[in-house]
Amino acid sequence: MITILEATISDIKLIQEIAHTTWPITYGEILSKEQLDYMLDLIYSDEALTNQYNKKEQLFYLISENEITLGFIGIEHNYKSEAITKIHKIYLLPETQGKGIGKKVIEEIEKFALKNNSTALSLNVNRFNAALGFYKKIGFEIIEEVDIEIGNGYLMEDYVMQKKL
Repeated sequence: MITILEATISDIKLIQEIAHTTWPITYGEILSKEQLDYMLDLIYSDEALTNQYNKKEQLFYLISENEITLGFIGIEHNYKSEAITKIHKIYLLPETQGKGIGKKVIEEIEKFALKNNSTALSLNVNRFNAALGFYKKIGFEIIEEVDIEIGNGYLMEDYVMQKKL
């Protein structure tokens, strides 16, 4: 049985381990090693995660099965003061993919969103990420194409996707 429990500040190291395991597989053929390392440090450094956690910019949850952590999510309710729950981060260990866990996680996020009066889920996905097909299959639609400057001359080339609840 999949469980999703709110992460604590002491879970930062575990979140970092999962990010450092999943990112090279997810983005290794899309981004240069330099950009990958830059983004991991930018988003998942101790300081960045601690700030996000303490400021409650995102709510972090660990995804587990039989007490084994399989991944994590970072979500924000009332994104940009709208009735939207933004999925900032959703990463599952590679060995868990293709087993229906991602779909179950999205269903749980939908429940969280509805409890917080959201009418839609939103997320950004790299335009070349294989997960794009998964998101379309479970009801997300592309609503915008964005290029986000993240420093060091790097861009995040994303689709903004939304799923109505």
